[in-house]
Amino acid sequence: MSSNAEGPDLGEKLSAPPDFNGPTTKRQMTDILCTVLLWCMWIAMTGLGLYAMQQGDYRLILYPLDYDGNLCGTNKGQVDMTDYPFLYYVNDFSGGVCVKECPKLENLTDPKTLVTYSGLYQVDGSYITTDDIAMADYSYNNDTLACTETLCYPNNDPEQSFTSYGVNMGKGFSYYAMDTYELMWRCVFTDEARDALDAVVNPNNENNLTSVIGTMASQNEQIKEGYNIWSNLYGDLWVARYYILGLGFGTPLVVGFVYSLFLRIPLVLPFMVWFSVVATIAIVFGGAYYAGELATEWKNADPPMYTDDNIKIARYGSYALYAFGGLLAIVFLFMRKRIQLAMGCVKEASKAILRLPLIILFPVIQALGFAAFMIVWTVYSAYIASMGEFKTEQIDTVPGLFISVRYFVFSDFIKKSGWFMLFCFFWSGQFIISIGEIIFAMSISKWYFARDKKKVGSGAVISSITTSIWYHTGTAAFGSLIIAIIQMIRSAIAYLQKKADEMDSSLAKAILCCLQCVVLCFEKIFKFINKNAYIQTAIFGTSFCTSAKEAYCLIMRNAARIIAITYVSGGVVFVGKMFITTLTTGAAYFVLDHELRDELYSNIGPLFFIALSAWFISGMFMGVFDMGIATILQCFVADEEMYGDSQSMYAEGSLKNWVEDHGKSSEKRGCME
Repeated sequence: MSSNAEGPDLGEKLSAPPDFNGPTTKRQMTDILCTVLLWCMWIAMTGLGLYAMQQGDYRLILYPLDYDGNLCGTNKGQVDMTDYPFLYYVNDFSGGVCVKECPKLENLTDPKTLVTYSGLYQVDGSYITTDDIAMADYSYNNDTLACTETLCYPNNDPEQSFTSYGVNMGKGFSYYAMDTYELMWRCVFTDEARDALDAVVNPNNENNLTSVIGTMASQNEQIKEGYNIWSNLYGDLWVARYYILGLGFGTPLVVGFVYSLFLRIPLVLPFMVWFSVVATIAIVFGGAYYAGELATEWKNADPPMYTDDNIKIARYGSYALYAFGGLLAIVFLFMRKRIQLAMGCVKEASKAILRLPLIILFPVIQALGFAAFMIVWTVYSAYIASMGEFKTEQIDTVPGLFISVRYFVFSDFIKKSGWFMLFCFFWSGQFIISIGEIIFAMSISKWYFARDKKKVGSGAVISSITTSIWYHTGTAAFGSLIIAIIQMIRSAIAYLQKKADEMDSSLAKAILCCLQCVVLCFEKIFKFINKNAYIQTAIFGTSFCTSAKEAYCLIMRNAARIIAITYVSGGVVFVGKMFITTLTTGAAYFVLDHELRDELYSNIGPLFFIALSAWFISGMFMGVFDMGIATILQCFVADEEMYGDSQSMYAEGSLKNWVEDHGKSSEKRGCME
């Protein structure tokens, strides 16, 4: 290496070995320790998942829990509740009883019938029968409080009943028979039923019924923290698991494959890119309009079918989509010249991809591998979330009268297991991307360093797959581990941001926001380093650290051209990823809303994972072009350093002219626009 007194040592220029004929064939396994660590992680995840499948029960996160710890709709608990899948709330501590069906009352409410922990309690004037509310038998529990005239219905007076010990304005062990609708196997009171009951038990409006049971939001903070968040999220993911798999993997797989095929055709490329820009913005604004109309429809529904929380989510989601659509329009407007330049980058990469048609199919293999991992990961995660413990809380609602409430809590082990599973998700996902980038780079570098490029075909892709997996799995694991660690740090900061928001600490929120931005910048930097290191590994067969160092030196010796072209080349890649992701997520929303509207607590969780999966898979397809551009560019500067401007260079004349034109002019045009 030569030293440079005026700056950092960037190494000597590359010199061509006498027998150089493209990517080296003399390879050895690189970064073996990281391969071992990756397998250790997968083995640990499998062991944890199998342990959770023995100790847990996924039904715990799907079905509601009654006041005595029985799971409605299952045989999990002291009593077999298989025939009683729905939970009827009896108080706003989430205490309830299992019923066969959510009651549908023609008169909206029967204030003379109380649903209690021990069964139905009726006084003179009641009109419903046990067929209207088919409740499970709780007679086995001798400790359960039972209604009497004194405790629940003094003097047969509804007003006195509402403030009695047994009802206690929704904080006792009994509550009135009400008209309900089903939501996630819970019986939620209709607004009309509440109004009808209020007119009977609270005619003078002396007591406020808005805090009484009827919505999920009325549960106490301990139950929310310990059960609701995990249960609702994993429950929604479990219920929609087949849709997540089909829509989150199948749809972007088809769209991404077709999209990539069209991008290879030079004449179709401009139309595809600008159509994608317009279509992406249109999909976002269309989704915003639909969500707003849906919120209005839900609010005006008679009888109401959705909670206020669901209506707010739809309304705020509409506002967020309008804002996101406007932001996208502004971003695309400022990127328009960069996108135009990027088309030239893609055209050059397309020449290689046209000679290597099998390379377009490899993202399908990547996506199938990621889908297989996600199936296993989701099952393991669901069982881990179900390993919580039942806790009993005695709530002193009135002096001398305690209400027993059972709920689900998670131990530190389960919470730590959740973080570990998140790390497994990050590392495995990044590894799948990384090994693909090495394969792409090796395939394209074989095409570039061929004297007769017309003879290079899909056989180069097959040999690159076998070589990369056999020799360079460790290098892919090394680079992906770095990104996974950074993403874990970002997740930890996001968790602290949530806590700071709960504490309403403006200073903490500002500091954490800045920290999140700094860590995000580090992630972008390391992804750039990784990508170029993989190209060096693909060509020369070196380990990650050596490849990263050599790639850095090569880039810095040719900084102007590489940075300028790299900057503009991301335009088309970004457009493609946004188009595939928004199209997939928009379609998934309509499917979930049509098929699972009454079975999901919220479609936000499934949609988030579908969008994440679509972004991931679209990145695989667009990564073919992104990696193609980066590989060709790095091969070109290496080729130029080894052979200069002589006729021995592997680059074709059109490629030389294109790099020279855009490497110089893009530095001015691309970076300034």
